[in-house]
This record gives sequence, C-alpha cells and structure tokens, in this order.
Amino acid sequence: MLLVAYSLTVPRGGRYDDAVGRSGWKLWLTLILVPSVIVVAVISYLAWRQSVPGVRAELSPIPRFLGARATLSLRLRAARGGVRNVELRLKQGQAQVVLAQQSFQAAAAEERLQVTMEAAKLGLREGAATLEVLARDGYWRPLRVDDQPAATVQVTLDFTPPTLEVVSATRYLSQGGGGVVVARAKGATRLGASVGGVVFPSFPAAEADSGLRVIMIALPWDFPGSSSVTVLAEDEARNSVTRTVPAEIKGRRFPAGTVDLSDEFLARKLPELLPERGAIPPDQAVSAFLTVNRDKRREAEAIKGQLAAKTQLRPLWEGAFLQPRNTKVFSNFAEKRSYRYQGREIDTQVHLGYDLASVKQSPVPAGNAGTVVFAGPLTIYGTTVVVDHGLGLQTLYAHLSSMAVKEGDEVKKGQELGRTGATGLAVGDHLHYEVLINGVSVTPLEWWDAKWIRDRIVRPLREANVPLLQSEAGARPR
Repeated sequence: MLLVAYSLTVPRGGRYDDAVGRSGWKLWLTLILVPSVIVVAVISYLAWRQSVPGVRAELSPIPRFLGARATLSLRLRAARGGVRNVELRLKQGQAQVVLAQQSFQAAAAEERLQVTMEAAKLGLREGAATLEVLARDGYWRPLRVDDQPAATVQVTLDFTPPTLEVVSATRYLSQGGGGVVVARAKGATRLGASVGGVVFPSFPAAEADSGLRVIMIALPWDFPGSSSVTVLAEDEARNSVTRTVPAEIKGRRFPAGTVDLSDEFLARKLPELLPERGAIPPDQAVSAFLTVNRDKRREAEAIKGQLAAKTQLRPLWEGAFLQPRNTKVFSNFAEKRSYRYQGREIDTQVHLGYDLASVKQSPVPAGNAGTVVFAGPLTIYGTTVVVDHGLGLQTLYAHLSSMAVKEGDEVKKGQELGRTGATGLAVGDHLHYEVLINGVSVTPLEWWDAKWIRDRIVRPLREANVPLLQSEAGARPR
C-alpha cells in the first residue's frame, strides 16, 4: 500500500516532481485555510456588531424622590442605528406602571424626552420604587441587547406636601418698599416668598427643628397693587404648598425727570465706559451711549442680583440707617428718566436709588454695620462699594472717586467707605445710594426711618417670638 501511495506522486521515469507536490499543498491550504478565514471573519464581524453598545439613557437630574407630580427629563443617545423607541416605567413590588412610550421615526442619534407624571394617581403607594428606562436603537445585532434596562434608578415615592403656616408679616406694604414674613414649615427643603415673580429666600429664625424661618421681601417699584405676596414651601420630592401673606399693598406715584446729553459729556464718558471700543467717532456716539445705558445697565443689575447670594444668615445692622450728613436729594428713587440728545428723546430708564450731593469728594459713611461684599468698578455705577447687612439686606454706594475699604472688610455704622465722585455714568460729583433686598432695589426712605423699622420689621418678628432685632430701636440683642 505504501508503494502504491508513493507511485501516485512519482511520475514515469521514477523522479519526484516538486511542482506537483506544491500544488497538492496549495489545494489543501485552499480547502482548509480559506473557509477558516471566512469563518473567523464572519465571527469577528458578528462579534463586532454585537459589541456596539445599545442606547444610553440619562435622567437629568437623577431623581431621589418622586412626588405627587413630577417632571423627568430624559436624554437618549445611540452609537449606531439611531434611537427607535423608548419606554419609561415605574416598578414597586409586583406592580408595574408604564409612564411613557414613544417611537421615533427619524431614528436620530440623540433624542430628548420630557415626561410629566402624577404618581399619586397611578395606584402606587409611598415608599421605595424602581424607575427603569428601556430603549432600542435601529442597529442589527446577532443577539438582542435592548431587553435589559438602559437605566435603573432607585427612588422614593412621597406624595405628602410639607406643612406651612404664615406666623406673622408686615401688614402694610408699598410699591418700591420692603417688609418681612415669618413662616413655619415642616418637612420642607425650600421655603421662600414670591413677589412679582421674584423669589426671596428664607433664613433660620430659631432652632432648626422649629421650622421657623424669616423672609425679607421687597416689592419692585412696578409691582402691581392687585397682586399678592405668597409663601412657597417645597420638599425634596417637589411636593409644594403655598399661602398668601395677609397684607395691604399701597401704590405709589414716582417722579419723572430729564437728562440732557451733550457732546462733551459723551466724548468724556464713553471711553471710560466702553474701553474696548477705543476712540468712538461722533456719528456713533448715540449708539454707543445706548449700549452703555441699556446693556451695561442690565449687566450691573445682574451683578447686584448675584451679590445677594453673599448675604449673612443673621442681621448685622443696628437701628435706622444713616443718611450722609448735609446731603441734598436731587434725584429720587424709581424716577423715570428721559435721556435727550439734541432736543430729542433717545432712551428712557428708571433710576433705582437716591442721588445725594453735598461738596466734592465728601466722605461716604456706611449706612449701617455690615460686611463689604463688593468694592470696585461696576459698569454705569463707576467705582462702587456694596455692604451686606444680613438676611439679604444690602446697601450700594456708587460713583465714588476713591475707596477706603476692600471686599471682606467688616464695617461699622458711619465708617468711611470712600469719597464721592463722578465715575461711571455720572454728570457731576455725587453719591448714588441704594438699598437692596435680595438684589431688588427699594426706597431708602424706609430704612432711614427708625419708626418704620420698629413697626414694619421688628414688630412682626416680636409677634412671632423670633429672637432677632427685638429692641425697640431695631437693634439686635447684644
């Protein structure tokens, strides 16, 4: 048999042909190697397709609690094939509720979904639950990968709102004025007062377990008299409750004034207020002024609002605020100003403070004790100092020629902060003075009046038995 097998590879004449031997091996390589390569390639391709991740799901923010009514924001991203459909469901024990189902015809790489749910109406009970997101893309794989949740979050269902009581408040409020509210809330993580769309934060008024908090409020100068002040309490599950503050709101009439702009004033002030523009041609002076009077003014208002977050959690002031001595008010709070150039009106703005004038470079005293939270240039206000007096109450001193304090300094009532000047959008040397509550400007007249402070601030605190500012003069206990 061996001779026969050998004779198959030896040609006539008894000599071995190498070419025939090589062709035999090539045949075997073709029959074995090529199918193997194909099999490996197919397996690798299928493995690669299988390895492509499915849809990624992100809840923003990731909820820890779900209240009686909740809104969930969902972001879906598909690596390949686009997002085809999604299902959001809530599981609690054996119960399972589908909150939302949606298919996407376009199959985009990213989809966003917002779902509002009323869990209290879904037959679920308060307690632990599981929130699941199932999503599918349009990409083919040998084995399904979308039968497992794309996101799973453990949550607590809480349908009970916090309790809320308005304990006391300033009974008489005025447009452009301030006041105080004392409220008690249990189970709340957020408590504040809503006034004209602005929410004023609360501060602890007693021990934490008492739930008693104090809110300094301001009514903007344009607050509609028919509106009301409401207190809002919200827990971590976003369950909320509101109460109306029982107060009488009095309207006010505010003055109007005119500011005439000269070419000399614009040529002098615009380079200071728009240094990035360099030299401004005369034919562009009006448009540049409007940029300052509108955009830079809005920028300053935004900064004033941000400074409110730097307030202390306790009152720092003592009694009535000081008006600088021997000063004359020549521009009032909430005065509507008409800006005129060459006889025609080019803009209108509202002046949110008092302009006080005496002699040039007069000393500027701190209206009351507090901490300096800003000291530097502030767009149209020029060189400015802002002093925080606690509980969201702050005073602003603008157009200074020099400063005697820096940010972080603690100041006493009457301490010199700087000297008056004409920096910023000021026509002449004077002090621009503002009182702010959580960044909202109010009339300084109230805070210069010791009786107003006793009646409108101290009395509501005393009625609520809050140990803040309890002296008759409005001073904090020593």
